Amino acid sequence: MKAYERLLRYTSFNTVSDSDCDSSPSTPEQLNFARYLAEELTALGIEASANEFGYMYAHIPSNAARGVPKVGFIAHLDTSADAPSENIRPRLITNYDGGDIILENGQVLSPAEFGVLSSYKGCDLIVTDGNTLLGADDKAGIAEIVTMAEYLVKHPEFKHGDIAIAFTPDEEIGRGTKHFDLQTFGADFAYTVDGGSFGQVQFENFNAASATVTVSGRSIHPGNAKYKMINAISVAVELDSMIPADARPQNTEGYEGFYHPTSIEGTVEKATLKYILRDHDAEELIKKKATVMRAAARLNEKYGGQVVTVGISDSYRNMADIVSRRPEILQLARRAISSAGGTPVSDPIRGGTDGAALSYMGLPCPNLGTGSHNHHGRLEFACVQEMDKCTEMLIAIAGLAAQ
Repeated sequence: MKAYERLLRYTSFNTVSDSDCDSSPSTPEQLNFARYLAEELTALGIEASANEFGYMYAHIPSNAARGVPKVGFIAHLDTSADAPSENIRPRLITNYDGGDIILENGQVLSPAEFGVLSSYKGCDLIVTDGNTLLGADDKAGIAEIVTMAEYLVKHPEFKHGDIAIAFTPDEEIGRGTKHFDLQTFGADFAYTVDGGSFGQVQFENFNAASATVTVSGRSIHPGNAKYKMINAISVAVELDSMIPADARPQNTEGYEGFYHPTSIEGTVEKATLKYILRDHDAEELIKKKATVMRAAARLNEKYGGQVVTVGISDSYRNMADIVSRRPEILQLARRAISSAGGTPVSDPIRGGTDGAALSYMGLPCPNLGTGSHNHHGRLEFACVQEMDKCTEMLIAIAGLAAQ
Protein backbone atom coordinates (compact mmCIF):
# COMPACT_ATOMS: atom_id res chain seq x y z
CA MET A 1 0.00 0.00 0.00
CA LYS A 2 1.21 3.52 -0.83
CA ALA A 3 1.70 6.12 1.90
CA TYR A 4 -0.93 8.43 0.44
CA GLU A 5 -3.50 5.61 0.52
CA ARG A 6 -2.84 5.21 4.21
CA LEU A 7 -3.21 8.95 4.74
CA LEU A 8 -6.61 8.88 3.04
CA ARG A 9 -7.64 6.08 5.38
CA TYR A 10 -6.21 7.71 8.51
CA THR A 11 -8.11 10.97 7.98
CA SER A 12 -11.27 9.13 9.06
CA PHE A 13 -9.92 9.25 12.63
CA ASN A 14 -10.73 12.54 14.34
CA THR A 15 -7.77 12.77 16.69
CA VAL A 16 -7.83 16.42 17.77
CA SER A 17 -6.16 16.95 21.14
CA ASP A 18 -7.71 18.98 23.96
CA SER A 19 -5.54 21.37 25.97
CA ASP A 20 -8.29 21.79 28.57
CA CYS A 21 -8.26 18.09 29.46
CA ASP A 22 -5.59 16.84 31.86
CA SER A 23 -5.87 13.14 31.00
CA SER A 24 -3.30 11.30 28.89
CA PRO A 25 -4.15 11.10 26.10
CA SER A 26 -6.33 14.19 26.21
CA THR A 27 -8.94 12.62 23.90
CA PRO A 28 -9.98 8.96 23.68
CA GLU A 29 -9.91 9.01 19.87
CA GLN A 30 -6.13 9.23 19.98
CA LEU A 31 -5.95 6.00 21.96
CA ASN A 32 -8.31 4.36 19.49
CA PHE A 33 -6.07 5.42 16.61
CA ALA A 34 -2.94 4.19 18.44
CA ARG A 35 -4.57 0.79 18.91
CA TYR A 36 -5.60 0.70 15.26
CA LEU A 37 -2.03 1.38 14.16
CA ALA A 38 -0.68 -1.28 16.53
CA GLU A 39 -3.07 -3.78 14.95
CA GLU A 40 -2.04 -2.70 11.45
CA LEU A 41 1.64 -3.18 12.22
CA THR A 42 0.99 -6.47 14.01
CA ALA A 43 -0.83 -7.72 10.91
CA LEU A 44 2.36 -6.98 8.96
CA GLY A 45 4.30 -9.22 11.33
CA ILE A 46 5.79 -6.40 13.42
CA GLU A 47 5.87 -6.36 17.22
CA ALA A 48 3.64 -3.42 18.19
CA SER A 49 1.40 -2.32 21.06
CA ALA A 50 -0.37 0.77 22.40
CA ASN A 51 -0.32 1.59 26.11
CA GLU A 52 -2.93 3.28 28.27
CA PHE A 53 -1.39 6.73 27.74
CA GLY A 54 -1.91 6.52 23.98
CA TYR A 55 1.70 5.80 22.99
CA MET A 56 2.24 3.18 20.31
CA TYR A 57 5.62 1.46 20.21
CA ALA A 58 6.85 -0.98 17.58
CA HIS A 59 10.16 -2.68 16.87
CA ILE A 60 11.67 -4.34 13.81
CA PRO A 61 14.72 -6.49 14.63
CA SER A 62 18.01 -6.08 12.81
CA ASN A 63 18.93 -8.32 9.91
CA ALA A 64 22.35 -6.74 9.53
CA ALA A 65 25.68 -7.14 11.28
CA ARG A 66 25.89 -6.53 14.99
CA GLY A 67 27.01 -3.20 16.36
CA VAL A 68 25.02 -0.92 14.05
CA PRO A 69 22.94 1.82 15.71
CA LYS A 70 19.26 1.41 16.54
CA VAL A 71 17.36 4.10 14.62
CA GLY A 72 14.00 5.48 15.70
CA PHE A 73 11.16 7.11 13.76
CA ILE A 74 8.45 9.14 15.51
CA ALA A 75 5.21 10.86 14.45
CA HIS A 76 2.28 12.19 16.42
CA LEU A 77 -1.29 10.95 16.50
CA ASP A 78 -3.15 14.15 17.27
CA THR A 79 -4.26 17.00 15.05
CA SER A 80 -4.56 20.68 15.86
CA ALA A 81 -7.67 22.30 17.30
CA ASP A 82 -6.98 25.43 15.23
CA ALA A 83 -9.41 24.30 12.51
CA PRO A 84 -12.37 21.90 12.39
CA SER A 85 -11.35 18.24 12.25
CA GLU A 86 -14.62 16.29 12.30
CA ASN A 87 -15.87 14.54 9.16
CA ILE A 88 -12.76 15.19 7.09
CA ARG A 89 -13.46 14.61 3.40
CA PRO A 90 -10.14 14.49 1.54
CA ARG A 91 -10.07 14.85 -2.23
CA LEU A 92 -7.41 13.44 -4.56
CA ILE A 93 -6.51 15.72 -7.45
CA THR A 94 -4.61 13.83 -10.14
CA ASN A 95 -2.22 15.59 -12.51
CA TYR A 96 -2.63 19.03 -10.90
CA ASP A 97 -2.81 21.67 -13.64
CA GLY A 98 -1.02 24.43 -11.70
CA GLY A 99 -4.06 26.67 -11.25
CA ASP A 100 -6.37 27.63 -8.41
CA ILE A 101 -8.03 24.79 -6.53
CA ILE A 102 -11.58 25.78 -5.59
CA LEU A 103 -12.79 24.26 -2.34
CA GLU A 104 -16.05 24.61 -0.46
CA ASN A 105 -16.85 27.28 2.12
CA GLY A 106 -15.28 30.02 -0.02
CA GLN A 107 -11.79 28.55 0.30
CA VAL A 108 -9.32 28.79 -2.59
CA LEU A 109 -5.92 27.10 -2.66
CA SER A 110 -3.97 29.31 -5.03
CA PRO A 111 -0.33 29.24 -6.22
CA ALA A 112 -0.45 33.04 -6.19
CA GLU A 113 -0.67 32.85 -2.40
CA PHE A 114 1.11 29.55 -1.80
CA GLY A 115 4.02 29.49 -4.22
CA VAL A 116 5.02 25.90 -3.44
CA LEU A 117 1.98 24.75 -5.44
CA SER A 118 3.69 25.85 -8.66
CA SER A 119 6.39 23.21 -8.13
CA TYR A 120 3.70 20.51 -7.95
CA LYS A 121 2.23 21.02 -11.41
CA GLY A 122 1.66 17.58 -12.90
CA CYS A 123 1.69 15.91 -9.49
CA ASP A 124 -1.18 14.40 -7.54
CA LEU A 125 -2.43 16.34 -4.52
CA ILE A 126 -4.62 15.49 -1.55
CA VAL A 127 -6.65 18.49 -0.42
CA THR A 128 -9.49 19.17 2.00
CA ASP A 129 -13.03 20.06 0.97
CA GLY A 130 -12.55 23.49 2.57
CA ASN A 131 -14.53 22.73 5.72
CA THR A 132 -11.83 21.05 7.82
CA LEU A 133 -8.11 20.58 8.07
CA LEU A 134 -6.63 17.50 6.40
CA GLY A 135 -4.69 16.02 9.30
CA ALA A 136 -1.53 15.40 7.28
CA ASP A 137 0.12 16.96 10.32
CA ASP A 138 1.00 14.36 11.30
CA LYS A 139 -0.90 11.49 9.71
CA ALA A 140 1.28 11.89 6.61
CA GLY A 141 4.31 11.16 8.80
CA ILE A 142 2.56 8.15 10.34
CA ALA A 143 1.60 6.85 6.89
CA GLU A 144 5.18 7.12 5.65
CA ILE A 145 6.63 5.36 8.70
CA VAL A 146 4.12 2.50 8.43
CA THR A 147 4.81 2.18 4.70
CA MET A 148 8.55 2.10 5.41
CA ALA A 149 7.96 -0.62 8.00
CA GLU A 150 5.94 -2.65 5.52
CA TYR A 151 8.79 -2.43 2.99
CA LEU A 152 11.39 -3.62 5.50
CA VAL A 153 9.26 -6.61 6.47
CA LYS A 154 8.47 -7.59 2.87
CA HIS A 155 12.08 -7.20 1.70
CA PRO A 156 14.25 -9.26 4.04
CA GLU A 157 17.11 -8.91 1.58
CA PHE A 158 17.30 -5.20 2.46
CA LYS A 159 19.80 -4.93 5.30
CA HIS A 160 19.01 -2.67 8.26
CA GLY A 161 19.68 -2.44 11.97
CA ASP A 162 17.13 -2.46 14.77
CA ILE A 163 14.30 -0.06 14.01
CA ALA A 164 12.17 1.60 16.71
CA ILE A 165 8.84 3.26 15.92
CA ALA A 166 6.70 5.44 18.18
CA PHE A 167 3.46 7.31 17.61
CA THR A 168 2.77 9.86 20.33
CA PRO A 169 -0.39 11.64 21.53
CA ASP A 170 -0.93 15.30 22.38
CA GLU A 171 2.03 16.78 20.51
CA GLU A 172 -0.07 19.73 19.37
CA ILE A 173 -0.72 20.76 22.98
CA GLY A 174 2.90 20.33 24.10
CA ARG A 175 2.50 17.02 25.94
CA GLY A 176 3.80 14.60 23.34
CA THR A 177 6.69 13.40 25.50
CA LYS A 178 4.96 13.53 28.91
CA HIS A 179 4.84 9.73 29.21
CA PHE A 180 7.38 8.82 26.52
CA ASP A 181 9.35 5.77 27.67
CA LEU A 182 12.90 6.02 26.37
CA GLN A 183 13.76 2.56 27.61
CA THR A 184 10.82 0.93 25.83
CA PHE A 185 11.63 2.88 22.67
CA GLY A 186 15.30 1.93 22.93
CA ALA A 187 16.76 3.88 20.00
CA ASP A 188 20.22 5.42 19.93
CA PHE A 189 18.86 8.39 18.00
CA ALA A 190 15.64 9.15 16.16
CA TYR A 191 13.87 11.38 13.68
CA THR A 192 10.47 12.94 14.00
CA VAL A 193 8.67 12.79 10.65
CA ASP A 194 6.63 15.94 11.14
CA GLY A 195 7.78 18.59 8.69
CA GLY A 196 6.78 20.14 5.39
CA SER A 197 8.51 19.58 2.05
CA PHE A 198 10.46 16.46 1.20
CA GLY A 199 14.13 17.27 1.74
CA GLN A 200 13.84 19.05 5.05
CA VAL A 201 16.34 18.11 7.73
CA GLN A 202 15.50 20.41 10.62
CA PHE A 203 17.42 20.70 13.87
CA GLU A 204 16.64 24.25 15.00
CA ASN A 205 13.29 25.06 16.56
CA PHE A 206 11.79 27.80 18.66
CA ASN A 207 12.33 28.25 22.35
CA ALA A 208 8.74 28.40 23.52
CA ALA A 209 6.71 29.83 26.38
CA SER A 210 3.08 30.65 27.04
CA ALA A 211 1.64 33.66 28.86
CA THR A 212 -1.79 33.95 30.44
CA VAL A 213 -2.93 37.50 31.15
CA THR A 214 -5.81 37.84 33.61
CA VAL A 215 -7.60 41.16 33.99
CA SER A 216 -9.82 41.86 37.01
CA GLY A 217 -12.23 44.65 36.19
CA ARG A 218 -14.90 46.61 38.05
CA SER A 219 -18.49 46.53 36.85
CA ILE A 220 -20.55 49.70 37.29
CA HIS A 221 -23.86 50.51 35.61
CA PRO A 222 -22.81 52.06 32.29
CA GLY A 223 -25.04 55.05 32.94
CA ASN A 224 -22.94 55.94 36.00
CA ALA A 225 -19.60 54.47 34.95
CA LYS A 226 -17.47 57.57 34.33
CA TYR A 227 -14.18 57.34 36.25
CA LYS A 228 -15.49 54.28 38.10
CA MET A 229 -15.78 51.34 35.69
CA ILE A 230 -12.74 49.27 34.77
CA ASN A 231 -13.78 47.19 31.76
CA ALA A 232 -11.64 44.06 31.81
CA ILE A 233 -12.21 43.42 28.11
CA SER A 234 -11.00 46.90 27.21
CA VAL A 235 -7.93 46.56 29.43
CA ALA A 236 -7.04 43.23 27.79
CA VAL A 237 -7.30 44.83 24.35
CA GLU A 238 -5.21 47.75 25.59
CA LEU A 239 -2.49 45.37 26.75
CA ASP A 240 -2.45 43.66 23.38
CA SER A 241 -1.99 47.05 21.71
CA MET A 242 1.22 47.46 23.74
CA ILE A 243 2.76 44.31 22.22
CA PRO A 244 4.85 45.04 19.08
CA ALA A 245 2.61 44.70 16.03
CA ASP A 246 5.50 43.79 13.75
CA ALA A 247 6.42 40.81 15.93
CA ARG A 248 3.34 38.72 15.20
CA PRO A 249 3.27 35.45 13.22
CA GLN A 250 1.73 37.11 10.16
CA ASN A 251 4.63 39.56 10.03
CA THR A 252 7.60 37.28 10.73
CA GLU A 253 9.61 34.54 9.05
CA GLY A 254 12.87 32.61 9.28
CA TYR A 255 14.59 33.19 12.61
CA GLU A 256 12.25 36.00 13.65
CA GLY A 257 10.34 35.29 16.84
CA PHE A 258 6.83 36.43 17.70
CA TYR A 259 4.05 37.08 20.18
CA HIS A 260 0.86 35.24 19.19
CA PRO A 261 -2.45 35.87 20.99
CA THR A 262 -4.31 32.58 20.79
CA SER A 263 -7.51 33.39 22.70
CA ILE A 264 -9.35 36.18 24.46
CA GLU A 265 -12.55 35.84 26.45
CA GLY A 266 -14.25 37.65 29.25
CA THR A 267 -16.75 40.07 30.69
CA VAL A 268 -16.54 43.54 32.18
CA GLU A 269 -15.44 42.01 35.46
CA LYS A 270 -12.88 39.51 34.23
CA ALA A 271 -11.03 38.80 31.00
CA THR A 272 -8.33 36.34 30.01
CA LEU A 273 -5.87 36.79 27.16
CA LYS A 274 -3.49 33.96 26.20
CA TYR A 275 -0.27 34.21 24.20
CA ILE A 276 2.35 31.86 22.90
CA LEU A 277 5.82 33.41 22.82
CA ARG A 278 8.47 32.08 20.44
CA ASP A 279 12.10 32.78 19.52
CA HIS A 280 15.03 30.71 18.30
CA ASP A 281 17.31 32.80 20.51
CA ALA A 282 16.79 32.01 24.21
CA GLU A 283 17.80 35.53 25.27
CA GLU A 284 15.29 37.07 22.89
CA LEU A 285 12.54 34.90 24.37
CA ILE A 286 13.43 36.25 27.82
CA LYS A 287 12.99 39.76 26.41
CA LYS A 288 9.56 38.85 25.04
CA LYS A 289 8.48 37.60 28.44
CA ALA A 290 9.70 40.89 29.94
CA THR A 291 7.73 42.90 27.37
CA VAL A 292 4.47 41.26 28.45
CA MET A 293 5.32 41.79 32.12
CA ARG A 294 6.13 45.49 31.52
CA ALA A 295 2.84 46.03 29.73
CA ALA A 296 1.00 44.56 32.70
CA ALA A 297 2.96 46.73 35.14
CA ARG A 298 2.15 49.90 33.19
CA LEU A 299 -1.55 49.09 33.19
CA ASN A 300 -1.46 48.42 36.92
CA GLU A 301 0.12 51.83 37.39
CA LYS A 302 -2.62 53.37 35.25
CA TYR A 303 -5.59 51.62 36.88
CA GLY A 304 -4.18 51.00 40.36
CA GLY A 305 -3.73 47.78 42.30
CA GLN A 306 -3.28 44.40 40.65
CA VAL A 307 -5.79 44.79 37.85
CA VAL A 308 -3.56 42.77 35.54
CA THR A 309 -1.69 39.60 36.49
CA VAL A 310 0.50 37.49 34.22
CA GLY A 311 1.48 33.84 34.45
CA ILE A 312 4.30 32.61 32.22
CA SER A 313 5.42 29.01 31.71
CA ASP A 314 8.11 27.53 29.48
CA SER A 315 7.11 24.88 26.94
CA TYR A 316 10.21 23.61 25.10
CA ARG A 317 13.72 24.62 24.07
CA ASN A 318 15.68 24.84 20.85
CA MET A 319 17.08 21.37 20.11
CA ALA A 320 20.01 22.84 18.14
CA ASP A 321 22.23 22.86 21.23
CA ILE A 322 21.84 19.07 21.49
CA VAL A 323 21.50 17.85 17.91
CA SER A 324 24.36 19.96 16.56
CA ARG A 325 26.68 17.84 18.70
CA ARG A 326 25.71 14.82 16.56
CA PRO A 327 26.43 15.97 12.98
CA GLU A 328 26.55 12.37 11.76
CA ILE A 329 22.80 12.05 12.41
CA LEU A 330 22.09 15.03 10.19
CA GLN A 331 24.50 13.79 7.54
CA LEU A 332 22.78 10.39 7.53
CA ALA A 333 19.43 12.04 6.75
CA ARG A 334 20.97 14.23 4.06
CA ARG A 335 22.54 11.21 2.35
CA ALA A 336 19.17 9.45 2.45
CA ILE A 337 17.41 12.44 0.89
CA SER A 338 19.99 12.61 -1.89
CA SER A 339 19.62 8.89 -2.56
CA ALA A 340 15.85 9.42 -2.93
CA GLY A 341 16.43 12.13 -5.53
CA GLY A 342 16.03 15.17 -3.30
CA THR A 343 18.09 18.15 -2.19
CA PRO A 344 18.58 18.43 1.59
CA VAL A 345 17.46 21.72 3.14
CA SER A 346 18.00 22.69 6.78
CA ASP A 347 15.65 25.59 7.44
CA PRO A 348 14.65 26.50 11.01
CA ILE A 349 11.43 25.05 12.39
CA ARG A 350 8.99 27.85 13.15
CA GLY A 351 7.37 25.77 15.83
CA GLY A 352 8.31 22.74 17.85
CA THR A 353 8.26 18.97 17.63
CA ASP A 354 8.40 16.10 20.09
CA GLY A 355 12.00 15.87 19.00
CA ALA A 356 12.89 19.08 20.82
CA ALA A 357 11.88 17.67 24.21
CA LEU A 358 13.25 14.22 23.41
CA SER A 359 16.64 15.70 22.52
CA TYR A 360 16.87 17.20 26.00
CA MET A 361 15.73 13.87 27.47
CA GLY A 362 18.80 12.24 25.92
CA LEU A 363 17.47 11.13 22.53
CA PRO A 364 18.86 13.34 19.72
CA CYS A 365 15.95 13.79 17.36
CA PRO A 366 15.97 16.12 14.32
CA ASN A 367 12.88 16.54 12.14
CA LEU A 368 12.19 15.40 8.57
CA GLY A 369 9.68 16.54 5.94
CA THR A 370 6.46 14.71 5.09
CA GLY A 371 5.49 16.26 1.75
CA SER A 372 2.58 18.20 3.26
CA HIS A 373 1.87 21.90 3.71
CA ASN A 374 -0.42 24.55 5.24
CA HIS A 375 -0.86 22.62 8.45
CA HIS A 376 -3.50 23.58 11.04
CA GLY A 377 -5.89 25.00 8.47
CA ARG A 378 -8.52 24.29 5.84
CA LEU A 379 -5.97 24.81 3.04
CA GLU A 380 -3.75 21.96 4.19
CA PHE A 381 -2.61 19.62 1.43
CA ALA A 382 -0.16 16.81 0.69
CA CYS A 383 1.66 15.78 -2.48
CA VAL A 384 1.44 12.08 -3.34
CA GLN A 385 4.79 11.97 -5.11
CA GLU A 386 6.56 13.76 -2.25
CA MET A 387 5.04 11.32 0.24
CA ASP A 388 6.52 8.51 -1.86
CA LYS A 389 9.91 10.26 -1.78
CA CYS A 390 9.67 10.71 2.00
CA THR A 391 9.01 6.99 2.36
CA GLU A 392 12.06 6.24 0.19
CA MET A 393 14.06 8.56 2.43
CA LEU A 394 13.06 6.67 5.58
CA ILE A 395 13.93 3.33 3.99
CA ALA A 396 17.29 4.76 2.92
CA ILE A 397 18.02 5.99 6.46
CA ALA A 398 17.34 2.49 7.80
CA GLY A 399 19.72 1.00 5.24
CA LEU A 400 22.48 3.57 5.41
CA ALA A 401 22.59 3.43 9.22
CA ALA A 402 23.46 -0.27 8.96
CA GLN A 403 26.44 0.25 6.66
